[in-house]
Amino acid sequence: MSERINLQDQFLNNLRKEHTTVSMFLVNGIKLVGRIESFDQYMVLLRGHDAALQAVFKHAISTVS
Repeated sequence: MSERINLQDQFLNNLRKEHTTVSMFLVNGIKLVGRIESFDQYMVLLRGHDAALQAVFKHAISTVS
């Protein structure tokens, strides 16, 4: 059986490894800007421009660009 590619993990890991600044829009309309430090099945750790680390639950994320 072939291994399935997890597109979400691949996308987030690429952004993390490249230290790409992302805009993350939450389902309530709030925009967060920063770099992805880490992520798992449920959360994304986002480091803002002020070096503050924010833990964001994936179910609260609408868009990452």
